Amino acid sequence: MKKLLSILLLVVIFGSCSEYQKALKTEDVAVKFEMATKLYDAGKYTDAIRLIEQIAPAYRGKPQAEKLFYMFSQSYYKTKQYYLAAYQFESFVSGYPKSEKVEEAAYLGAKCFSMLSPVYSLDQTDTFKAIDKLQGFIDSYPNSTYLPEANKTLRALNEKIEKKVYENAKQYNTILDYKSAMVALDNFVADYPGTPYKEDALFYKYDSAYQLGINSIPSKMAERLNVAKTAYYTLIKFKPDTKYKKIADEMFATIETDLKNFTK
Repeated sequence: MKKLLSILLLVVIFGSCSEYQKALKTEDVAVKFEMATKLYDAGKYTDAIRLIEQIAPAYRGKPQAEKLFYMFSQSYYKTKQYYLAAYQFESFVSGYPKSEKVEEAAYLGAKCFSMLSPVYSLDQTDTFKAIDKLQGFIDSYPNSTYLPEANKTLRALNEKIEKKVYENAKQYNTILDYKSAMVALDNFVADYPGTPYKEDALFYKYDSAYQLGINSIPSKMAERLNVAKTAYYTLIKFKPDTKYKKIADEMFATIETDLKNFTK
């Protein structure tokens, strides 16, 4: 029985393959359309794409085109070809604005860019595109069932941008460019007042001011140490129990000692 079932399975597989190969070679676009639909329904998206690519130009403007280009978009999406999927979804939305699939296509087209968004340390061009596309979707479909997911994705993308900007600002502290660090971290806090990185930004601004102060020439030391004191108070006011409290207090004690010695 098992042997018979295996044989039958092979017959079906080879028959299906043979049918697909015939569809690829035929000039009959209707046959290709039918086979592409079967493959799509079976989840064989890569094979469906090959056939749809062959017949897409012939079906533009025809009644079957809406279904064909929806399958085309979804097939690219299912095979994680997000650039091509985004293009096809956007074309679908533009070409079939009254389709019952238009809201889904608009959302998935925007989502494709979020799938292309890289880790925060890399170039964020696709992240900005994703933010723009998702915001456009939210504005166009404020009552969409996809809204919760769209908002969640949008928040995650914005947080990624925040992290990128924060890490860039902090990098000045890492490379000992303390003046630039203070400016960049100040700008970061001003631009992202609700950021989860605010405590870290305030500490590294304080550390930068501290390092600049204790390593200054005598004529600038007192002024810069007082700037560092102000940065300390800003950090403690924002988060009295900051995770940086111990080291921040030790640095502050050094500032106070240096200022006393300096004024003697």
